[in-house]
Amino acid sequence: MAELPAGARPVTHRRVLRIALPIVLSNATVPILGAVDTGVVGQMGLAAPIGAVGIGAIVLATLYGVFTFLRMGTSGLVAQAHGAADAAETSAILTRALLVAAAVGAGLILAQVPLVWLAFRVAPASAEVEGLARAYLAIRIWGAPATIALFALTGWLIAVERTRAVFILQLWMNGLNILLDLWFVLGLGWGVGGVATATLIAEWSGLALALWFCRTAFARPAWRDWPRVFDRARLARMLGVNADIMLRSVLLQGAFTAFIFLGAGFGDVTLAANQVLFQFLEIIAYALDGFAIAAEALVGQAVGARAVAGVRRASVLSSLWGLGSAVALSAAFLLFGPPLIDLMAKDPAVQAEARAYLPWVVALPVLSVGAYMLDGIFIGATATRAMRNAMLASVAAFAAIVALTYPGWGNTGLWVALTALNLIRLATMLAAYPGIERALRPATASAAR
Repeated sequence: MAELPAGARPVTHRRVLRIALPIVLSNATVPILGAVDTGVVGQMGLAAPIGAVGIGAIVLATLYGVFTFLRMGTSGLVAQAHGAADAAETSAILTRALLVAAAVGAGLILAQVPLVWLAFRVAPASAEVEGLARAYLAIRIWGAPATIALFALTGWLIAVERTRAVFILQLWMNGLNILLDLWFVLGLGWGVGGVATATLIAEWSGLALALWFCRTAFARPAWRDWPRVFDRARLARMLGVNADIMLRSVLLQGAFTAFIFLGAGFGDVTLAANQVLFQFLEIIAYALDGFAIAAEALVGQAVGARAVAGVRRASVLSSLWGLGSAVALSAAFLLFGPPLIDLMAKDPAVQAEARAYLPWVVALPVLSVGAYMLDGIFIGATATRAMRNAMLASVAAFAAIVALTYPGWGNTGLWVALTALNLIRLATMLAAYPGIERALRPATASAAR
């Protein structure tokens, strides 16, 4: 008997977990690589190489972070095509996304000189650190096309529920990177250049492996059906979706950056305490990301199949698992937050300050899970304009609360504003959610008649 199209298959707890858990495990490997990079170069016994690798990695993470929209936009569009059983379009979308990635990657390579100059004007360093960081970036920038293409390929794999391949891909890249780090730096003595070369090789090998994982897309002639690939309406839709997601991401990152910079105004102790607690917020994001991604894939497929009940069930089931994870995270931070703070910061003043604001971190998983899950739901439905507008309203509220509370409430005002940002995202997207179902009902009703 023929298998049901993806969008018509029942959404179950098992299906949600099969998508989400490999992403959670994949995310758990991300901090390990950064720690190894730092630890390996630290064996040189000098401070400058550690700083150079750290600054270089941050510059590229910030630069590449602008283009993560390609992962989310590809995921939503492919999930809908997959749910509609439009195999040709799933292949054509991947080609479009890879062409964008190639163009952006080539553009970053060509623009590397002014980009690096600007980076060190924004974040100046000592002459020694800057020189080493420039050497690091001069090598790593050649991985830009591969890294950005991996966003598109990962989005495609998520949309067709192949998140186990995403996990394997992450393990391969990080594992190879670590082995090459050890060989190039400790074995061959290449220093900072060795760390950069190891990552460059891992990125391009990851691209090759990801292309192999996506080979079914290239087994269909549609991937090179150029009239379809360059269809004006489909291109315009892709660009619109990606532009909305990019603006949303830039606004959110701007709010986080403002939080850190404004916290620095209250002194080094507060800055350090906020930085420690922000590591907990990254754990929240990594843990909840898997269930938001499950919502992307399952909601997108249901939208492609024009199944209102499927959209609702995918939203509810993935959100229930997200909420359960959020409660577990809150409990973990309540129990283990204080000893983790003491482990991460040895200064008693920083420990005391971080403990004072720990209750906000304990509350945030439960208070912010709704916003995380609705992001996934809206990406799957490609309701990106509503998501962008929700972020505009939320960041505006964040700025207003900061302006009102910063002078009198100090760092507490920043945590109030950050919490409000997530709650307003939740409220505004909840208000917009019925529009997703309304957009599907007329066609569903027509089909029923």
